[in-house]
Amino acid sequence: MTRKSSTVSAPSFDVIIPARYASSRLPGKPLAEIAGKSMVQRVYERALESAADRVVVATDDERVAEAVTGFGGKVCMTSAEHASGTDRLQEVAQQLGLADDRILVNVQGDEPLIPPAVINQVAANLAANSDAGVATLAEPIESVEDFLNPNIVKVVREVSGLARYFSRAPIPWPRDAFAEGQGALPEGLNPRRHIGIYAYRAALLNLFVAWPMAPIEQFEALEQLRFLYNGHAIHVDDACEVVPGGVDTEQDLARMRALFA
Repeated sequence: MTRKSSTVSAPSFDVIIPARYASSRLPGKPLAEIAGKSMVQRVYERALESAADRVVVATDDERVAEAVTGFGGKVCMTSAEHASGTDRLQEVAQQLGLADDRILVNVQGDEPLIPPAVINQVAANLAANSDAGVATLAEPIESVEDFLNPNIVKVVREVSGLARYFSRAPIPWPRDAFAEGQGALPEGLNPRRHIGIYAYRAALLNLFVAWPMAPIEQFEALEQLRFLYNGHAIHVDDACEVVPGGVDTEQDLARMRALFA
């Protein structure tokens, strides 16, 4: 389903797909088979449909690297010591010798249905907003259950489109409505769920890996808060198309296989 059309054409950019084999909840996830292809191949092929100049898988595992080269994809071997996908992305930018102003889009390696238009959108938004160091996307939250779910990350943004805060807590909190026992989201609240796709400039990634973990990042377990803590704005827009959920568990994988079947 299309939500809106993006009026900004995509700039020149690269897509990097971090793909760790040792997932805690679903080991070997990048190589999980979905309708005859590995998950990482499914994601890679979606990224190729975007306007990216180059698509690269970043991994620390030879099994993933062999699978990617086997279907003709580009791969970059990275350290196994990275604490986050952002750290892995920075190493790829360094290995590729990218210019400081080069835009990279981080596409999660467990989203085989990521719409190519959304990849283009986040790159275009970063290029169009020079006051932001990062661009990302969001979508409406429509149920109280999702609003209260700590596994769904919420974002509050300014009228300018820049993020004020990301949290696993329900924000903004409708104090009066919930104090009165209201069982639905109050009209006008319009909470937003953060979608984990990012566009960065290479220079900011170099700064990110040099910063210590921020206290708010540590407690919320949200690495994007490190940018806000260090004074770098994050642009947030509603995704131009619905972004289907990714694959974190065996149940998610079964659902994804059923969709492709």
